[in-house]
Amino acid sequence: MSATASAAAAQPDPSSGSIDPLFHLVRILPFSFLRPPRLRLKLPTFTLPSAMTVYSLILLTYFMVVSGIVYDVIVEPRHRIHKDRYTGAVRPVVFLPGRVNGQYIIEGLSSGFMFVLGGIGIVLLDLALDKNRAKSVKVSYASAGIASVVISYVMSMLFLRIKIPGYLR
Repeated sequence: MSATASAAAAQPDPSSGSIDPLFHLVRILPFSFLRPPRLRLKLPTFTLPSAMTVYSLILLTYFMVVSGIVYDVIVEPRHRIHKDRYTGAVRPVVFLPGRVNGQYIIEGLSSGFMFVLGGIGIVLLDLALDKNRAKSVKVSYASAGIASVVISYVMSMLFLRIKIPGYLR
């Protein structure tokens, strides 16, 4: 007899599991007269979401990331009010002046909205290049896209100049 055959004979059968006769009796006896039911379960079918749903979720995620939602949750920035010393009028301060790496909640949301508006403008410009659309629709997409990108750029630069006075001058 070879060495591998003697080693295989020394190993117990893995299907037996135990040498206890009571274990074998409990394992075999109930299934001699009990039958498992035939379950006719249908697996749930999941349909893929539409392309617009996926695009909306990605756009919402992008908005939350560029708005600094995580920063706002962790730091919990307080809002400030500014009281004019001559007139006594009170107005809220929207931008945290002088700090590039800090923000108020409204500042982050408005900047994030401008970035998303610019991204939507680029998507509209891409839709305007479709050859299968009517000319009036293409012109509408192109004009809305250009307006969105220009408004986004101008407002973002305005926000940056408010935040850092004298920037790019």
